[in-house]
Amino acid sequence: MSESPEPDIDHFRVKLLQLQAELLGLTEERNAATATVVLDQTSVGRLSRIDAMQQQAMAQGTRQRAEQSLRRIEAALRRCDEGSYGACQDCGELINPRRLALDPAASFCIACAEAKDR
Repeated sequence: MSESPEPDIDHFRVKLLQLQAELLGLTEERNAATATVVLDQTSVGRLSRIDAMQQQAMAQGTRQRAEQSLRRIEAALRRCDEGSYGACQDCGELINPRRLALDPAASFCIACAEAKDR
C-alpha cells in the first residue's frame, strides 16, 4: 500500500470538537421528540396517536445514531490525545487525510473498512 501523508491532528481535532458540539446541541430537541406519547383518546384521536408514535420511533432511531456518532467522535478524540489518530485500528497504516476529511471519526483505512463490510 502507498503510504498516505500524516494527517494534521490539530485540524481534525477542531473538526471533531465542532461535530461533538453540534450533536450535543441537538440533545434537547431529541429528548423532547422521544417523550412518551399520551394515550388519552379524549385529547388526541387514534390516527394522531399513531402518527405521534411513529414520530417518536423515528426520533429514537435518530437519537441512537447520534449517540453512536458521539461515541465514535469521543474515541477519535482519545486517539488524538494518545497520538494514534489517523492510523488504522486494524492494519496500522495511515488513513488517507481525504477519508478523514469526509469522516474525521474514521478509525479504519478504506481497505480494512471494506474488508469488515464483507
